[in-house]
Amino acid sequence: MMKHYLRVFNLVILSSTFFIGCLTNHVWAMPADEMVRELNAQVLRVQVKHNNGSHGFGSAVVIAKDQVVTNCHVVTDARDVEVMVNGVAHVATAIKPDWHHDLCVLTVEHLDAPIAKMGASENLKYETAVFTVGYPDKATEPVNTFGVVKGMFPMDDSVVIRATSPFRLGASGGGVFDESGTLVGIITLKSRGNQAQYFYMPVEWVQALMNRPAQVLGMKSEKPFWAASEEKRPYFMQVVQPFVSKDWKSLLTVSKAWVATEPDAAESWFYLAAAEYETKAYDKAEDHFKKALSLNSEHRQAIEYLNKIAEKTARANVALNQLALLTD
Repeated sequence: MMKHYLRVFNLVILSSTFFIGCLTNHVWAMPADEMVRELNAQVLRVQVKHNNGSHGFGSAVVIAKDQVVTNCHVVTDARDVEVMVNGVAHVATAIKPDWHHDLCVLTVEHLDAPIAKMGASENLKYETAVFTVGYPDKATEPVNTFGVVKGMFPMDDSVVIRATSPFRLGASGGGVFDESGTLVGIITLKSRGNQAQYFYMPVEWVQALMNRPAQVLGMKSEKPFWAASEEKRPYFMQVVQPFVSKDWKSLLTVSKAWVATEPDAAESWFYLAAAEYETKAYDKAEDHFKKALSLNSEHRQAIEYLNKIAEKTARANVALNQLALLTD
């Protein structure tokens, strides 16, 4: 049975579409055709044959001479792995796995493809543009998508990136690039449902992995962090279900633990403030939304909530003034 390689997990994070005039607006500039062609050439299609005889496919980015990076879930339990260059199959001969972060570097000898220039995931900002390249479904030509950064979640000396650039099954292991054409992340997983959110592993983890010793293909795999049990997942995953289901009590509990663990993360303060707002602790919520903004001045959802609080305060003041006039 043909397997599609993009890990989908039960995670939905709502993102605001509310436009706030006081935010710094990011002017979208489509990449030039020449840059698009260059980036497309740096991302390759991966074909996999598994030990049970099934076939699968994914994507990979050329990161060094004879080396590509893909997601480990693309090549888990693989017997044969091939990388396609201009219709020609090149066999992967070794692997450098980082199972926890779902990143695997493959050795592909005599690989004739341009090497991607590494950027820095940590330097990204909210609302800045990104561009993805991958091979979804059974595509034999690269597919491009565009979007903006909506979340940056600190983890293991880097950040997991959330962006609006969509991708489909098979794009796992493809690349996400910034406006200068540098590689900043690896397509990895998306949430379920019609309002799916899209997540990328940072290039810092790829760079660290490149220095590890290679192993033979077919080594026993381990589960990535996002496949752990709920209580062992990162907080940015734990807050999602209570936020979506409006279980504010649970969200308050999880977000308090998140703030205590990661007090410098804007998202931890945002979710705490959201829980406080929804439980009508408006003064605390206002303080904590402002805390989130002090850590990330372009957090649009925090601004939207603060606007709601301001509207409530304004309405309350109007009501008090009217009552005062009636009692005079």
